[in-house]
Amino acid sequence: VQLQASGGGLVQAGDSLRLSCAASGRTLGRNTMGWFRQNPGKEREFVAGISWRGGSTYYGDSVKGRFTISRDNTKNTVTLQMNVLKAEDTAVYYCAADPGTTIMSTARSWDYWGQGTQVTVSS
Repeated sequence: VQLQASGGGLVQAGDSLRLSCAASGRTLGRNTMGWFRQNPGKEREFVAGISWRGGSTYYGDSVKGRFTISRDNTKNTVTLQMNVLKAEDTAVYYCAADPGTTIMSTARSWDYWGQGTQVTVSS
């Protein structure tokens, strides 16, 4: 699965932003999908994950209540709606896919990665 993330940009604290991840080459199929983020010198942090049917979602503690992950398997896209953004949300955001059925919070458990999109939140 080839993944292409988009939608990043520069926003102010309190603003909203929507990231999209489009799959090509193969459909999303039954892949579990997720979003991670990373800053220089730090480990890749789990942000959100969604099961292949969309019935189960899981969020990192720092984004619960502010971010929402969703998917449209007919369009092969996964979306991360980010609300009430904070300066600490600044990072490069990556979408990921994994054929497993469990939403894993560790980056090494995911098989496929997109190229990343920069999100910068000014305070």
